[in-house]
Amino acid sequence: MRSTLIISLLSCFFAVYEAKVFSKCELAHKLKAQEMDGFGGYSLANWVCMAEYESNFNTRAFNGKNANGSSDYGLFQLNNKWWCKDNKRSSSNACNIMCSKLLDDNIDDDISCAKRVVRDPKGMSAWKAWVKHCKDKDLSEYLASCNL
Repeated sequence: MRSTLIISLLSCFFAVYEAKVFSKCELAHKLKAQEMDGFGGYSLANWVCMAEYESNFNTRAFNGKNANGSSDYGLFQLNNKWWCKDNKRSSSNACNIMCSKLLDDNIDDDISCAKRVVRDPKGMSAWKAWVKHCKDKDLSEYLASCNL
């Protein structure tokens, strides 16, 4: 009986921390509602493409293996050296947010920070995966089935 209760409690605890993994179209609709289509001069397909290659649409994506010792957090893989603060290293914290907030299922703050990133001179080139997989590519069919 006691072990069943413990297992049930642990299951609830871990369920809370499951990642939200968006579908391509689900994310496209969310980003469009947040006025990302055309933001910074980038089409919605560019934003979705970038998120696919940065995090595979996973809100809990974490990369702690950057060559400079920094880490990337969340759907847009925002870096703790420049964009968020994680108490592990000094940070410019340009988005004025704790990195842990970028790992929850509420992506409104992730979107706000991504907008901040793209306002910098590098624009979307701040994301290496976007440069490699999305920049200057024909993305016209990327969201074709999303009924936007």
